[in-house]
Order: sequence, then structure tokens, then C-alpha cells
Amino acid sequence: MLDRIKNIISYYDETASSFADKIGVPRSSISHILTGRNKPSLDFILKLFEAYPNINLHWFLYGKGTMHTISNKEKEQGPNKEIKTKNEINIRNSVAVKNIVIFYEDGTFESYLPKI
Repeated sequence: MLDRIKNIISYYDETASSFADKIGVPRSSISHILTGRNKPSLDFILKLFEAYPNINLHWFLYGKGTMHTISNKEKEQGPNKEIKTKNEINIRNSVAVKNIVIFYEDGTFESYLPKI
């Protein structure tokens, strides 16, 4: 959980002090949590989710899934992907594709290698 708190602070470009101020806890509480002296209390977690409602609770507690939840609007719209065929993309036919990498807004990525 400590790493996930650090990820949140880093993702939102916060300092430990600004993060503490934003979620409404004493700066010393953040310091103690980040050094491993204390574990986050339920009150801390509730304040964190009040300040950052798009953080995925399951990810935060268990480290599974992605950092952010998908809003209802995004669910209704479906994935915002535009798939193009090889003919629609200007691909150099003389050069083989080595690797395709997709970067997500939450800082994660997926890498695809062609089947040989």
C-alpha cells in the first residue's frame, strides 16, 4: 500500500506536504506513513478517497487492476479506440514491425511483440 500511496503522490505531481494538505491530514501523518513507521488508518483512506474519488479502491487496497476507475460516462461511450487497417496506415512494407507499445494515462503500458 505504501508504494501505491507514493504512486498517487507522484502521479498527481504532489509533494508529501501538499498531499497531506489536500487530503486534510497532518503532514507528520504522511511522513510517518511514507517512512513505514505507521500504516494508513481508515480515516486516512477515507480522506484520500474523498480528495481523489477516481482512485480505484481495489487497486489501492490490493494492488490489482488500474489506479483509476472508469467513470459511468466512459463506460457508456465504450473504448475510445480507432482501429485502422494496414491499408489505412502508412506502413513501410520493407521494414518489419519489431514492437508495439501502448501507453495509458495512469502511467502503465502494454507491449506487443509480433508472432514469429
